[in-house]
Amino acid sequence: MEYPATDADRAAIATIICAAGSSLRMKGLKKEYRPLPDNGGLTVLGAAVLAFAPLVETVVIAVPADDESGEAAARRALPTELLSAGKPRILFVPGGKTRRASVHHALSLLAACPPRYVLIHDGARPWIGPALIKRVIDAVQKYRAVIPLLPLTETPKETDSPLEASGPVFIKQHLRRSNTGAAQTPQAFDFPEILSAHERAAGYERDGNVEYTDDAEVWGAFIGPVAVIPGSPENRKITFPEDLW
Repeated sequence: MEYPATDADRAAIATIICAAGSSLRMKGLKKEYRPLPDNGGLTVLGAAVLAFAPLVETVVIAVPADDESGEAAARRALPTELLSAGKPRILFVPGGKTRRASVHHALSLLAACPPRYVLIHDGARPWIGPALIKRVIDAVQKYRAVIPLLPLTETPKETDSPLEASGPVFIKQHLRRSNTGAAQTPQAFDFPEILSAHERAAGYERDGNVEYTDDAEVWGAFIGPVAVIPGSPENRKITFPEDLW
């Protein structure tokens, strides 16, 4: 695909921005609605949406279901010119109890006019660059499912209990650093299949059997392998207030 994308190319791709979390660790204003330092008042969410705007036809933003931090607050966090432009079309959907449920709500909304592929991105990753987005789009057309992965710089260990457990914690497995990495977003998928995978995952989640940490895990559980491309160190996620700087 050549860039900038044609109208036909744009119509084949939609983006879901996950911004339905509570941001409890930010100790105040929801992180996606905070202004980025030295960026002319652009918010975290605004920067994330703007990165995808030239390349896709539709952006669906999953927001908290409550009135205080829901759609109205998300709209205030976006540049007015972006909302008034009409391209991309920007839609909002109430999130669910889990991240997976929030993505599922957004996928179900898109099903009324389904794209060929969907990119799913964290609203708290404002520094996503166009080069990485384009690589993800190219790769999903080849592999149907792809995520960016960042190589680890420290040796990972799997433990037998969560690190914050009250009792003793022991190493369960020594993982190979060369074969492990940190998952980033956007994660991209064939739309009909990721929707089907989420519909099946919902049943397992309702039964309390499992909680899915990202969409690649959902795809892997119900569809098959997920391809990997190199991630970007700049594409970091905001979790704590100091991450904004």
